Amino acid sequence: MKPMDYENGSITKTILRLTLPMFVAQSLNLLYNIVDRVYIGRIPEIGTTALGAVGLCFPVVILITAFTNLYGMGGSPLFAIERGRQNEKKAAELMNTSFWLEVVTGLILIVGIELFARPMMEAFGAGKATIGYCLQYLRIYALGTVFSMIATGMNPFINAQGFPSVGMTTVIIGAVLNIVLDPVFIFVFGMGIRGAAAATVISQAVSALFVLRFLRSDRSLFPLSFTCTRAYIKDILMLGSSAFVMQITNSLVNIVCNNVLASTGGELYISIMTIVSSVRQMLEVPILAIMEGTSPFISFNYGARHPQRIRSAMKIMFLIGFAYALIVTGLIERFPSFFIRIFSDDRAIEQAAVRCLHLYFYAFVFMVFQYTGQTTFKALNKRKKAIFFSLLRKAVIVIPLTIWLPTVVEPATDGVFMAEPISNIIGGLACFITMLVTVLPELKRMERENEHE
Repeated sequence: MKPMDYENGSITKTILRLTLPMFVAQSLNLLYNIVDRVYIGRIPEIGTTALGAVGLCFPVVILITAFTNLYGMGGSPLFAIERGRQNEKKAAELMNTSFWLEVVTGLILIVGIELFARPMMEAFGAGKATIGYCLQYLRIYALGTVFSMIATGMNPFINAQGFPSVGMTTVIIGAVLNIVLDPVFIFVFGMGIRGAAAATVISQAVSALFVLRFLRSDRSLFPLSFTCTRAYIKDILMLGSSAFVMQITNSLVNIVCNNVLASTGGELYISIMTIVSSVRQMLEVPILAIMEGTSPFISFNYGARHPQRIRSAMKIMFLIGFAYALIVTGLIERFPSFFIRIFSDDRAIEQAAVRCLHLYFYAFVFMVFQYTGQTTFKALNKRKKAIFFSLLRKAVIVIPLTIWLPTVVEPATDGVFMAEPISNIIGGLACFITMLVTVLPELKRMERENEHE
């Protein structure tokens, strides 16, 4: 199997070849949690309450993802840049250091979550009706933390080597297994919400084993070893901080939303937010796929000093993402109930959730502006800008709006769901415009320098 050539050939074709496996991989990776929610929402008698409990566990799931991305998204662009510079020794050391960080952090998180599960859930808004289900799910889910971090965090290094189909396969194996095991553990074995967590842990473990099998094999351009080069930890953490901050602020937003909704709409609206968030996660996968698929291409060509290919890649990922987001907006407007019924057949939830879904997705297209800018900053190792715009949209805009809008909007619950589209418009445009006025001039300078060499 030959790795893809990022330096020559059709840019559009290369990006699409990168994006398709990334789309399949991310879609199936999303199924780890989505399938859990679909089945949990249909557990007889307790489905709606159990679904709300899983929603309350989101901040912890996001926390694990944040640390995963801190090392995976921090190390893989640097890895790709060094590949472009043909500095294979440093590239290998960056990958090995990222792996070491994933494993050590994963072990620490397992201990921390198991010890502090109850106070965390209570702080996140769990009440008497949901706390038991929260703990049943979380304490089992946490056991798979290292597996999850290896499977998700090391996959970008497979893609950055030019093997996106391998990265896709490692995810497919775990996701298909999860789809099969979920109904067996939940309904056949009668484990309920604990069965959903157990199925996820087993599936993540299998995915992790396949990732390790490839990275340790002769097919990998850089065979993996459990070594840490301390000199590169700071670089990985600095670049990965943008992805980390984005996930941590997502977690904070989730906590704030659940607490505000608990006081303004009750546990019904916590379940609705779980559904709306799940719909968003499901529908944004193609956008994330085109962004993450283009990222290693941009990083490699930045290291190889090919500014024309970088500009073309930026344009392609934005136009594809924007066209898709327009289609999604139309579908949400016309068929909101279809998306809600994926996660719940409770008619009381559906009636209230339609309005919430419309509000939440009002400015979905502006997410493309945010993701295009963020992806470009991250791929080009523009750490400060990547971190700043990660903080701006969520911490500076969404959280204050989530707290303030319910005090001036009727019904108050609408204010929580309105905060997201407002932040998409302000934060998305700010990030995109800054990217245009800073990155494009640099690429022009690089082009002039190449002409004089």
